[in-house]
Amino acid sequence: MRSILLSLTILLAGCHFHKSGEGDSIRSSQLLNKADFQTVIDGKKTDLYILKNLAGTEVAITNYGGRVVGLWVPDKSGQMTDVVVGFKSLDDYKNATEPYFGALIGRVGNRIGKGHFMLNENEYQLNLNNGPNTLHGGPKGYQYVVWDAEQLNDSTLKLNYLSPDGEENFPGNLEVEVIYALTADNALDIKYTWEADAITLANLTNHAFFNLNGEGSGTILNHQLMIDADEYTPVDATLIPTGEMLSVESTPFDFREFTTIGERIDTLLNEQLLFGKGYDHNYKLNRSSEGLQKVAEVVGDQTGISMEILTTEPGLQFYSGNFMQSKNTFKTGSKDDFRTAFCLETQHFPDAPNHPEFPSIEVEPGKKYTSQSVYRFGIKK
Repeated sequence: MRSILLSLTILLAGCHFHKSGEGDSIRSSQLLNKADFQTVIDGKKTDLYILKNLAGTEVAITNYGGRVVGLWVPDKSGQMTDVVVGFKSLDDYKNATEPYFGALIGRVGNRIGKGHFMLNENEYQLNLNNGPNTLHGGPKGYQYVVWDAEQLNDSTLKLNYLSPDGEENFPGNLEVEVIYALTADNALDIKYTWEADAITLANLTNHAFFNLNGEGSGTILNHQLMIDADEYTPVDATLIPTGEMLSVESTPFDFREFTTIGERIDTLLNEQLLFGKGYDHNYKLNRSSEGLQKVAEVVGDQTGISMEILTTEPGLQFYSGNFMQSKNTFKTGSKDDFRTAFCLETQHFPDAPNHPEFPSIEVEPGKKYTSQSVYRFGIKK
């Protein structure tokens, strides 16, 4: 009888524990086994790091690609919800057909047309990995890098990487530091710092795939989206900007007021539809200063979770999960089905070195550069 009562007590305690915010927070990290992220790649150790705040919010990050593996925040009922899709092991990331889930992106995020640019009167040809173009730094961009990691405290992780001269045919050694901080007000604060010893290019970002209803919850088309941008950069058939800045007025690209992602996704002009897939476009943000500024907000229709985006960057790439093809299995066992996650990548504009009218991504030797982007979570009623 004592054994039965003891078992019943443990069971009831476990049920009560699951209902609490603290219990859900602990349960989130238990989805992941650190050992599944611990190995050696290119002579460097990989690991999984868990950041927490006092509110019970939690983020899991691996130094393999600097990837955000999961991010657990409370929904309108107080239940912890994983709003970043990801995998349960390093092997899953290495074998994925989509290489960018949650990753830090560089040396140059987004596309460079034909992988070609001129810099300081020198001509450079990068390795191609996206049809005729170079995407997200080339075939071995920063998503495959093992970053040097130091967890500074319970809520802060520092990552460093020395990108060597000639990597993916980019000139100059580039030292990069990224600090992930989970703040008391449930924000993931990402600070980037970089410096080079020769003139080069850099456009750093993070490629987290979000679903504010939770990983595996289905379509993102009913999420409400607001982007503070009057103009966007139209693209050609290979997704390279034409150099124009077009108004979003009276177009499916107008998200200046909250609009569901799916409301006009199928009415995009044929030349902008990206082969019938959806949004994959850069927005020229309405900036009032050079500092940190709110530029976008998204709300999950089922959970009420809101995500505000603040950044110092001039552009924002909105990607509606167009090329997700159910080929990868996430940590919850769900598949990466079509349009079940979205990205909002803070950035300088695509193909910037070939468009002098765009904000420059040139890096002068010996000069330190910084960028900051914040993803802040709450509840929208």
